Amino acid sequence: MSLKAYTLSQEDILHQLNVARTRGLSQVEVDRRLAKYGPNELAQAPEESKLKLFFHSFKEPIIIVLMVAVVLATLSAIYDFQVTKNYSHGVAAVYEAVAIAILIFVNAFIAFYQANSARKSLAALAQMSHHQINTLRDGTWGPVDTTQLVPGDIVAVKMGDFIEGDVRWLKVAELQVNESHLTGEADAITKATQALAEDTQLGDQQNMGFSGSTVVNGNGIGVIVGTGMTTELGKIADLMTSAGQQKTPIEKNINALTKKLMLVAGAIVLFTILYDVSKEFLRSGTLELAKVPEILSSAIALAVASIPDAMPVVLSIVLTIGATILAKNNGLIKSLSSVETLGATSYIASDKTGTLTKNQMTVTKFWANNATFSVEGLGYDPLGDIIPNTNDANYQQFLQAAVLDNEAEIMQDEDQNWQPYGNPTDVSLVVLAAKAGISRSELLEKNDDNDIDVVRVLPFDSKRKMMSVVILRDGDYYVITKGAPDVILNQAEGIMLDDEIKPVARYTKKFESKILEFANDALRTIAVSIRKLDEETALHGEVAALEQQLTILGVAGIIDPPREEVKASVATLNKAGVHVVMITGDHAATARAIAYQLGIVDDKNAQVIEGKELEQLSDSELYDLVPNTFVYARVSPEHKQRIVKQLQAHNAVVAMTGDGINDAPALRAADIGIAMGINGTEVTKDAADLVLLDDKFTTIEKSVYAGRRIFANIRNFIRQELVTNVAEVLSLIFGVLLITVPVGQITATTPTLTALMVLWVNMISDSLPSFALGYDQPEGDLMQQGPRNTKQSILKGMLPRIFIRGGVMGLMVFLAFYWAALQGMTIPQAQTIAFLTLVFGQLWHVFDARSSHTLFSRNPFENGRLNMAVAFAATSSILVTLMPFFNDVMGTAPLSPILYLAVIFIPALPTFLLSGFKVIFDIKENI
Repeated sequence: MSLKAYTLSQEDILHQLNVARTRGLSQVEVDRRLAKYGPNELAQAPEESKLKLFFHSFKEPIIIVLMVAVVLATLSAIYDFQVTKNYSHGVAAVYEAVAIAILIFVNAFIAFYQANSARKSLAALAQMSHHQINTLRDGTWGPVDTTQLVPGDIVAVKMGDFIEGDVRWLKVAELQVNESHLTGEADAITKATQALAEDTQLGDQQNMGFSGSTVVNGNGIGVIVGTGMTTELGKIADLMTSAGQQKTPIEKNINALTKKLMLVAGAIVLFTILYDVSKEFLRSGTLELAKVPEILSSAIALAVASIPDAMPVVLSIVLTIGATILAKNNGLIKSLSSVETLGATSYIASDKTGTLTKNQMTVTKFWANNATFSVEGLGYDPLGDIIPNTNDANYQQFLQAAVLDNEAEIMQDEDQNWQPYGNPTDVSLVVLAAKAGISRSELLEKNDDNDIDVVRVLPFDSKRKMMSVVILRDGDYYVITKGAPDVILNQAEGIMLDDEIKPVARYTKKFESKILEFANDALRTIAVSIRKLDEETALHGEVAALEQQLTILGVAGIIDPPREEVKASVATLNKAGVHVVMITGDHAATARAIAYQLGIVDDKNAQVIEGKELEQLSDSELYDLVPNTFVYARVSPEHKQRIVKQLQAHNAVVAMTGDGINDAPALRAADIGIAMGINGTEVTKDAADLVLLDDKFTTIEKSVYAGRRIFANIRNFIRQELVTNVAEVLSLIFGVLLITVPVGQITATTPTLTALMVLWVNMISDSLPSFALGYDQPEGDLMQQGPRNTKQSILKGMLPRIFIRGGVMGLMVFLAFYWAALQGMTIPQAQTIAFLTLVFGQLWHVFDARSSHTLFSRNPFENGRLNMAVAFAATSSILVTLMPFFNDVMGTAPLSPILYLAVIFIPALPTFLLSGFKVIFDIKENI
């Protein structure tokens, strides 16, 4: 429904909804409205079928190239069986097709598993609506499943209830509601029934209740005005859907790289086929049918060699290793690709309450009777001194008044930990008084020292911004009022200074300067006042008549204390070039002061953008401001998304942290969403990519470090993979281009390597050591470097080294093959020598790939997993040349002992010589 219910009177809203206040809707009308508006539940995002999700990976460039290789191998086998009758070659082609197909499906299953586990966010939101609520229908009250509520239903709520659907209040009795899931504010909001102005902000609509809120005090009756996706909670769900999923930088880089490699692979395969056909035709004047399978074999081998077909699997495993490292640091990563995104993060946009702060209101200073006092201790534990404590009479009256005008309490649980009950601000005053030995229950006990009764309670509401109690003390009536200092000041006539009541007009500046002093210390302020009343006014006076002519007793300065570890983490992140941005629903002065305390800003007068100002800014104006604005106050969920998107428009990689439902859309829109695991809502956790199991900001710092470490290792693994691919491709191309006539038993169209040899190198002897690179420790101090530019290719600075190392290795493989041909060896023997030369060449090179400098700059034994992987790859590669099954499938052949020694140690020469050359001549370039 499109209805601004908060602007309408009770009569008008009931008329608009066509419902009787005393009877509610009839069941017939309920059924009609259910058919019109649908059930009261949040819409689920349409999900793709699992089969469609499974086949997503088949669109990836690498997989497309491999499928082409399967087709070529299949065609070659058919040609062998049907035309040339070369059954041995046909069987080998079938093996190739099957092996490559298995690889394709392994990749598909891994991708499917990751995608299928990520479908949760909106489901968590929908689960919030499965309760029952007391509803008036056909003149009778009774429980109704909340999914069956419709606009016009009359509902009743009491303390502890969830509010289901958006409600316009018709009757309230001290009703207070926690709406922090929408507003980000911890304080409960007192509800009223009067119509409001059209420009009233969401957080100030005290005549409304919003779906997903909880009742913390009192009771109320209201009419449902919005259900399902038309509620404010539904709008958040819609924001989450519209935010979509962001591709991470590594995904963008790998996608770009694989598309280029696919084009290169296609060009090489096409060139090879055309060149081989032309070469054979020019040599003999015709194209023999027996030569076609050999030509296709070369094309298949080149197709497999041209791409790092193990890259998706290796990348997933390396990222999984990173996720394991994060888990040890209390970071639960839900999206593997987000592991390395942390390392690229340039902005961390953080909610204040519960993320940067503890969400535990604590009085740290107060001013009473013209004296300022400091209070030790944080949290709910009533231990801590009040300093100075020489004359507690200065603050006795102030503290007694603060707890009498209060309905909160603290109690110890089974583990003897103090737990709060009630409004967080009131709780902080209760804890303060307890530190001075004052409690409300003791004050209200009848004894020789105390004779106090609470006569009336006037609950806090956001319009008055005050709460009052009328007490009878020793035969006299008093009203005690607490509230926002500026509001109390406007209603005050006197102020207690040095045990005397002075005219407040003469001391206004003094009072206001104290308020400003507290605000600059990041303290929220609340003033407490008192007034003596006559009996008639005390018992029957209107609220406005009671809350005037007050005498100010003092002001409490309340802080939501910053988490102890945050300041050091912010400093470390700043050194690493990562900007921390505070985004909060709190007031600007408090937000600025806390940001200054935490080191987020270094100027006490730093710029703060408030929600109202942000709404007036165009996207282009906000775009200009976001790079240098680090504090945002009084913002809504939509504001958070705008901030994130404008930072992303500057090519920033943005991480968004939060714990409330209101943070979920921005977490989804950010490059990486980070949720609090202890205090975070289930909705926020499901929307996030990273969940902090200990709720510590320090874990974000460790996660950034882990992300950078993983990215460095990914670069090393890609360098290793591509050097091997270049060597494979060049060894095959050299064979196509340089062997134009038969050499010994080798024909002009015999490939240097079989496709399954190339596949073995890519999936076993190259990939296993690459997995182990994921455990490498980083070179240098990663947190002294700035974030990388995600727009730059992941290959930046590596191409010369890849082509030089790969070129030399590829030439050596071809020369080994050619030497074997000159010695009159069989085709399997010559290809086996080439195969093992490639295997051991890249196994020696993996130790060089670990470093951005040279082989000699790192200890080769510090990564035990790498050494074991190399040993396994070496041993298994030799075994496949000795075992008859692999001789038939891969086309390998046993060699003599002297040849085995040669193919193990001679391939080490390029790696050692090139690294030594760099060291001797002090060459800094990446070659």
